[in-house]
Amino acid sequence: MNAASISRYWTIWRINLANQQVGYQQSDLSQARDFFRQQVHDCQNDDIQSTLLGNFYANHLAEKDLLNRGLAGLCLRCYVSYPILKACQKIDSLFSGEKSFSYQDLLSCVLDDDGNRLVILDSDRKTQLVLDEHGVPHTTTYKLFTVEVLRKFKHDSQSSMSLDNWTYLQTRQNPELRKFLAEFGFQHHSDWSLLNRVRSKQLELLAKRSRQLITVFHAVYRRDRRERKQIEVGKCPDPTISQLQEMLTYLQEHDIIIKTTDELKRELKQVASQLRQYDIWSYREPLEIPDHDTGIYKPRKDLPTVYYDESHLEQQEIIEFLHQQLQLILSEAISQEISQSIAKLQNSKSYAPLAQKYLPGLQLYYCDCKSLKEIQLLLGMTSWDQTRRILNPGELLSKVRILTVQKLLDTMLKKAHTKGLTSIPPEPEYLKTLAEQIENFVDVEVFIEAGEEIRAGRNRSLDSVYAQKLQNYLETQIIAI
Repeated sequence: MNAASISRYWTIWRINLANQQVGYQQSDLSQARDFFRQQVHDCQNDDIQSTLLGNFYANHLAEKDLLNRGLAGLCLRCYVSYPILKACQKIDSLFSGEKSFSYQDLLSCVLDDDGNRLVILDSDRKTQLVLDEHGVPHTTTYKLFTVEVLRKFKHDSQSSMSLDNWTYLQTRQNPELRKFLAEFGFQHHSDWSLLNRVRSKQLELLAKRSRQLITVFHAVYRRDRRERKQIEVGKCPDPTISQLQEMLTYLQEHDIIIKTTDELKRELKQVASQLRQYDIWSYREPLEIPDHDTGIYKPRKDLPTVYYDESHLEQQEIIEFLHQQLQLILSEAISQEISQSIAKLQNSKSYAPLAQKYLPGLQLYYCDCKSLKEIQLLLGMTSWDQTRRILNPGELLSKVRILTVQKLLDTMLKKAHTKGLTSIPPEPEYLKTLAEQIENFVDVEVFIEAGEEIRAGRNRSLDSVYAQKLQNYLETQIIAI
């Protein structure tokens, strides 16, 4: 790691009301710097975060251990303060020219940590505790956003995103920030609301099939909304089965054949997802921002211009290409990882006789929504634990995610190379930026929801893109239960 990256662990970004032009300042915390240099200075980057997170999440109660937990947390709070700041600037830029607020206004919602107090978590990792001058923990009514970001971070899961991307996502979903934006009319829109309010500029960026889907959606959905006089009030509800059936009929008249209402619903959601990406990557961003030290406007360094610059790669192409490739690659990754899981079981002395039950088990889990306990009884396995080790849906999800990220990254690098945007092999900084963007993209589009489904247990909905792709794969297999 270079010096600038290392210093993130003792440099905190906080609000500076004295400088209204910039609105924030960078401060070095000697407590965090001294602790870092004593405890983790010689570690590699991944080891640094693992060490600090391990210390912060520990449950030791000794006075010295409480202090170490608080100092480790302080280093991590410094680290996440930077992506919180950048997220506010990013959100501000997405609305530039269409609002009456600035990113400085957003900072008050999330950049609330001055680094002056040590904070730890209680034993169940639900409550923030402040350490007083004697190192004694006390409950606090105010929850620092930096600590909340760390509290919810799944650092020990292979399917978790990077801490930077996690912080960015949590900042965008912060209730106070979203409440602030809602006051200016920038509310979170459902898929159906996005499709209902699509603008002509967005339509121009979509493929012909997607435009026809929206046209038919408007012909039925908007018509019914007008008849019920709900255009201006209330959220957009899910389209009814009768509405979807009518849309299917209209689509057939335009030579677009979609077999079922579920398939139509999935395609409409994919179009809505493309519209969301348009909002995220649309180029309404200022090319310059004031330097935090001098206040002088300089070219922005955080914009992914190498990858998303309109002069090199049209928005329509990047949005459609990303979504098309994600759908293809996700299916390939699921098929490949399931095949490898079966092969691994077949080559195992202990589990070879059970390899034939892997696909039936997945079908019961993802198609019939059975619990592992129910699957154990239906497939005649010896215990719940054996069933979990054989199927292990969480491990399968993690492996599919890793493979999907790798394949999509390789695909986008080849695409960028053909456009003359990068060499092969690419520059390290370009590769790092692109990899982070791809990782965040697939997590938001697929894997966050898929992981939440697994954690929901018996109450899982199985509506995620991942679950649907896995179900489609299982439908192509001849499975005997």
